[in-house]
Amino acid sequence: MLRTEVKNGLRKLGYVASRYDHRRDPFAVRKHFFEMYGINLVLDIGANSGQFAQQLLESGYRGKIISFEPLSSAFGKLSEAAQKHSDWNAVHCALGQEEGSEEINVAANSWSSSLLAMLPAHLESAPNSAYIATETIQIKTLDALYPSYRWDGSHAFLKIDTQGFTMKVLEGGSQTLEEISGLQVEMSLVPLYEGEPLIAEVMSFLHGRGFTPIAIFPEFFDNRTGQQLQVNGLFFRL
Repeated sequence: MLRTEVKNGLRKLGYVASRYDHRRDPFAVRKHFFEMYGINLVLDIGANSGQFAQQLLESGYRGKIISFEPLSSAFGKLSEAAQKHSDWNAVHCALGQEEGSEEINVAANSWSSSLLAMLPAHLESAPNSAYIATETIQIKTLDALYPSYRWDGSHAFLKIDTQGFTMKVLEGGSQTLEEISGLQVEMSLVPLYEGEPLIAEVMSFLHGRGFTPIAIFPEFFDNRTGQQLQVNGLFFRL
């Protein structure tokens, strides 16, 4: 009876009390598979100011991290954070299908910045993601850069959070995909950026290259309707 009253009281305050289950915890699931596959090299693509790398370090990861971020303002924060860790390097560029330079749309909240035009579904669900400027950035390919970071005995993992540019990153890393153990990619359930592939296309592409989905984690919701708009997919070779 008391347990029910406590749960109901917390629910009224906007909280839910439940028994901890590591299988439902994105950090615990990822850490488990990192240990299972001996991951010791993480390529953090679309790093923003280093949030993902910080999460890895806080969860106990002690391998190498290479974070890629094209925006100047975000890269400044990323570089400052990485300098505090000898095995964390920051690289000032985007990754794509081919090398060159392009104009990126800079969002007010920074992390929604994209090389693609933003669609109304995104802007209406997150008004603070509106574009406020553009910036010229350099684009490299994963296949061109990966050989300089790998070593004999490395077991690599990719994290891709590039706001609709996922497939371009993957297409520029076809050779790299043959070597890595796993990856985490952001996938949209509805179109949020002009021309972006949706979840079915991304999953089909990865399945064709030998990757199995391990877990799907909620990421971005429409606060008006509660509809889930984006997820993070965790994939490994089984």
